[in-house]
Amino acid sequence: MSQARDHGGTHWSIRTLKHWHIRTLDHWSIRKLGNRVTDPGASGRGRATGRPAVGMPVLHALPVLIVSVVVLADFVGGAGMVWLPLLAAGPALAATTNGPRGVVCVGVLAAVLGAALGSRDGVPGRELAAVLSALAAVTVASGLASVLRGRRDRVLAAVRSVAETAQHALLKPVPATVGPFQVAVRYSAAAAEARIGGDLYALIPTPYGVRLIVGDVRGKGLPAVGTAALVLGVFREAAYDEPDLLTVIDRIERSLARNLGCDDFVTAVVAGYSQAGQLEVVNCGHAPPLLIRASGGVELVEPTHPAPPLGLRALMKHTPALEVVPFTDGDQLLLYTDGVTEARDRGREFYQLAEGLARHVSDEPARTLTALHDELLAHVGGRLHDDAALLLIRKPTLREVAVPEPTDRGASGATDSEAAVAHQTARSV
Repeated sequence: MSQARDHGGTHWSIRTLKHWHIRTLDHWSIRKLGNRVTDPGASGRGRATGRPAVGMPVLHALPVLIVSVVVLADFVGGAGMVWLPLLAAGPALAATTNGPRGVVCVGVLAAVLGAALGSRDGVPGRELAAVLSALAAVTVASGLASVLRGRRDRVLAAVRSVAETAQHALLKPVPATVGPFQVAVRYSAAAAEARIGGDLYALIPTPYGVRLIVGDVRGKGLPAVGTAALVLGVFREAAYDEPDLLTVIDRIERSLARNLGCDDFVTAVVAGYSQAGQLEVVNCGHAPPLLIRASGGVELVEPTHPAPPLGLRALMKHTPALEVVPFTDGDQLLLYTDGVTEARDRGREFYQLAEGLARHVSDEPARTLTALHDELLAHVGGRLHDDAALLLIRKPTLREVAVPEPTDRGASGATDSEAAVAHQTARSV
């Protein structure tokens, strides 16, 4: 996304307004589809996603296989010098699949077999020496290349470890149960090596009920990660302090106004469950959540009064509005980012989230999101090109809530604790 804000007035710039308007229409265009899909089992199953991967032992043995093929070709063809130079392919390939020791072993094996084949085929000593010298040079060069590759792999592993630590600090793992809700989260960063991106989510219990946020920062990379960290930090602090959900939004807005650049903003949905049977939802230019009723319907939670993304409120006199949504036992709410709805397949067709949710919805949020995420990856061909986050909450029914079983009673019908009290009373009398 590339937007700009006009500091000379109180209105959104044309580019920003155009993008947000188009984006809102894109998300709202699935209204009819979402309202029409009412049968979770109406559509077929998703496509398979996995591809068989070549095992590492096969890759390690591949250089030896190459050397064996060259030796076999020499035995069959008996061409002598025609095949011997190809033995250098063994250690050269080993540099990409093995460590330095493996490269040396393959090089020694190729040299021994080359000397044996040269003697067998009557290759002149000077030509055979040249071949073996070239083979030794390739082995040494491949060994050095393997050492450098090993160092790069260790550096990459360290970077990944740091990225995972940063992800756990920024996007803290969400437990399977938070307050009265069953919860599941799936997150995929567009930067495959970084593992983190500009999408954000958090779900925390507070003195004012469970509160959650799902958002999308403009842009990608480290700047987007920094903005996401800022939003999450303010949200976690304000959610505990402020009894009013709109005040939480105001604190995030003020913090972004002090720290964001002129072209930066964050779309977000903030929700709270402060009263039984009701969800408070504030939508700031984000994709409308999907509500799955216990009866089986899928519908969009659209804002009555759409608000601008966080960070753009200063451009116009428009404040967010609080929407109250009935949320009873068995209902589920899915919040997501545009990396999901804007994912395209090879035919440039968007992923239909409402249909996919209707196909895979179940009483276990983790199983639902796993099926959705697998189908999403299959739709795009295995790798997403934008950050994507999915957060699903479910209010269990009364029958699903665990009830402590009564302790065993003795022959008299009294529990162990009751019997102990009676015994103590008798002793005191």
